[in-house]
Amino acid sequence: MAGVKDRAALVTGAGSAAGIGFATARILAAQGARVAITSTTKRIFDRLAELPGGKVRHFALIADLTDPDAATNLVAEARKAIGSIDILVNNAGMTQLGKPDRASLFHRTSDKEWTEKIELNLNTAFRVTRAVLPAMMRRSYGRIVHIASVTGPVVSNPRSAGYGAAKAGMIGMARAIAIEVADKGITINAVAPGWIATASSPKEEITAGENSPAGRPGTPEEVGHVAAFLAAEEASYVTGQMIVVDGGNTIQEYKGPPEGYY
Repeated sequence: MAGVKDRAALVTGAGSAAGIGFATARILAAQGARVAITSTTKRIFDRLAELPGGKVRHFALIADLTDPDAATNLVAEARKAIGSIDILVNNAGMTQLGKPDRASLFHRTSDKEWTEKIELNLNTAFRVTRAVLPAMMRRSYGRIVHIASVTGPVVSNPRSAGYGAAKAGMIGMARAIAIEVADKGITINAVAPGWIATASSPKEEITAGENSPAGRPGTPEEVGHVAAFLAAEEASYVTGQMIVVDGGNTIQEYKGPPEGYY
């Protein structure tokens, strides 16, 4: 299988050593891709050193993708370093390191808070996708993968209207683009993780994962492998789709402790 070997991949939001973005980048690199990674802080250079092949084969750049110019520059610099981008994984989102994460009930959500959630979780993906698409269209090849969430497209929680709207927006955006570029050898899909244990997971999320049918939260690598499949050459007839990675959590009706029902 050709997979992603010798393809150039860009993965955003890859600064956390225990996050989905870096797990995906590491898997792509191990499968033979040249990988560009980015985050908002200099810790991205630590992640670069940890990739198989390090800075000899791969590339890292600090970029705040809420800045439209930064997204354009990121794609340009990545192209110089590893070649024209064949694969884009839009993982940037959730929160930015060092910035407060506001989470209000909907009727108390300010315009600023709403805008921040849309900007961080949807507009970042919009900008980077827009920047890579023209070259993909010229070459008649591309794989774009959004790391969305079950929150918004499938389920929700209190105080998550802005985040859920942004993640649902990623799915709608992916489907619209998929129709536009399907005849140009480009696919765009989304992965929707459920409860995943990362460095930023609070205790409540770990507990929720333990009460999923799988009996545990997922790992970043389990999400990354699904993203890597969608990024592969062989996933050529899969487009405009969302794959849920949640240990069966969204298919179970009863959500309490197993002894209460099962």
